[in-house]
Amino acid sequence: MKWTAIYKNKAVNAETAVSMIESGNRVYLSGNAAAPYALMEALAGRAGELQDVELVHVLLMGNDPLSTPEMRRSFRHNSLFVGPADRKAVNEGRADYVPVHLHQIPRLFYEGMLPIDVAMVSVSPPDEHGFMSFGVEDLATKAAVETAKRVIVQINHHMPRTLGDCFVHVSRADAIVEVEKDLPQLPRKPFTEVEQRIGEFIADLIRDGDTLQLGIGGIPDAVLKALSGYKHNIGIHTEMVSDGVMEGIESGMITGANKTLHPGKVVATFILGSKALYDFVDDNPVFEMHPVDYTNNPFVIAKNDRMVAINSAIEIDLTGQVCSDSIGTYIYSGFGGQVDFIRGAAAARAGKPIIAVPSTAKKGTVSRIVPMLKEGAGVVTSRADVHYIVTEYGVARLYGKNLKERARELIRIAAPGFRDELTYAAKKRNLL
Repeated sequence: MKWTAIYKNKAVNAETAVSMIESGNRVYLSGNAAAPYALMEALAGRAGELQDVELVHVLLMGNDPLSTPEMRRSFRHNSLFVGPADRKAVNEGRADYVPVHLHQIPRLFYEGMLPIDVAMVSVSPPDEHGFMSFGVEDLATKAAVETAKRVIVQINHHMPRTLGDCFVHVSRADAIVEVEKDLPQLPRKPFTEVEQRIGEFIADLIRDGDTLQLGIGGIPDAVLKALSGYKHNIGIHTEMVSDGVMEGIESGMITGANKTLHPGKVVATFILGSKALYDFVDDNPVFEMHPVDYTNNPFVIAKNDRMVAINSAIEIDLTGQVCSDSIGTYIYSGFGGQVDFIRGAAAARAGKPIIAVPSTAKKGTVSRIVPMLKEGAGVVTSRADVHYIVTEYGVARLYGKNLKERARELIRIAAPGFRDELTYAAKKRNLL
């Protein structure tokens, strides 16, 4: 049977598609800018007839209709990375959080630790051969689609067709729902003076031809701005692509010419930013999308010579322990790919793993460099994994240094108003 006939037979409305979900099912939702909100809204409409449906996902953008308090008897989130949509529910005990390195998420599906009953994913329209692209989020979607008992696809005509290991054929779908919805965009703010100084310090650590992993926000934007017109032939192997990468390609700074793995390609697992970015990646062979168990596998990352990984933190103690998923016991985000890239960059030839963070929070009233992490805070990156810490006051090199040397380095790059307090605490702990 031709794929067009298969497509026609499986095309239904959202309400019909979600009718295949039963009480007690585990449902995977694609996330980030690929969250299938038309399907989620239709599923919310079935709240009165369903019980104990588990929703597995990474970061969800926007307002999630399935996480409101009145949905608690019907749906329970089991988040693999907590975001604004489900943060309140997780911390109120109405949802769950699985601490897991991002590259290991597909393994949970493939090895049956989290068997998926139904995968609900957002995709691009099919090409002439009947293949639909996962578009702006590959991540764990491919694993969920390959292992789920049933697959519901939301074909969004605004979803870009990205290239790489990111396709599913219409024959794999049990139901197909067509929508016309703009993808969620992430507002971009100008970077601050503090972020600019951090970006300049990091730019000094980067060499011509290095391959970068960057996140999103003021510090990554400041790094790319500081590199512009200063460094050349930068490569990208990253978890996510944002507008700054697009601008670096357009300026000619990002070429990937010196990459030792996938030369000339921008390798990523999801894309998040503006509509201009989504248009830019559409059918663009510069971008190569892969599942997260490839992009974030530390052994794959390490194949990039001169790999520079840039990640952030909530707080760092005087020995170099990095907390980046919680504020005390309050779960804020997740492990994500920080350890994946920190370890991958550390193992790469001439690699540089960097944790970049403003020295203070809450308008300068709280130091991010602390004597000890808050009670209940999670250690995401261990002190043995940390190499470089960067604040607006400089670069601390911790790798190979003892606890006393680490304390001195970290106090040196802390905000001046907190250095005496940190010195006192370090002496009390016999670190100085």
